[in-house]
Amino acid sequence: MTAESTPRRSDATRAAILEAARRRFAEDGFRKATIRAIAADAGIDPSMVMRYYGNKDGLFAAAVDIRLDLPDLSVAQPDSLGEVMVRRFLALWEEAPGNDIILTLMRSAVTDDTVTDRVRQIFAEQVMPSVLTVGDPADAPRRAALIVTQMLGIALCRYVLRIPPVVALTPDQLIADIGPTIQRYLISSPTA
Repeated sequence: MTAESTPRRSDATRAAILEAARRRFAEDGFRKATIRAIAADAGIDPSMVMRYYGNKDGLFAAAVDIRLDLPDLSVAQPDSLGEVMVRRFLALWEEAPGNDIILTLMRSAVTDDTVTDRVRQIFAEQVMPSVLTVGDPADAPRRAALIVTQMLGIALCRYVLRIPPVVALTPDQLIADIGPTIQRYLISSPTA
């Protein structure tokens, strides 16, 4: 074995562990998922999971590390802000690995404070800065929170609860239906 092949094998092992962990956490939630089951899914010994990630908390943190990569709204067309935002969230939910990560976060946040804290961190570090680029900065926390209620509500109904009329909507229909609401939240001022 050459020194050059070791990092490649290590990277492949890490990737296999993360892929298995995302699937297992999405299916079972944080509490029910086990290192043994994740290792079995990845086709490796559980000690390898511990070697790379230390413990279940470390593995979970790596598995749900997500960059939303929200668009820079300050350069978007002012009348398309809501559409741009909804389109990005739909892309996250419907493409790997974001879909598994967000599903895991949603299923686990209700029952686990660590996961709830991670969701709040994503809100503070990724959603708020995007919303701060448009509208009244003093009102950004309220507007960002309202956006999150809508986007997580759609995700819950479409991907977790699988409510048939919501599942049946195409991405373009969702954008057309939800985009104007998100647009209003992005540019609105607080009511007196």
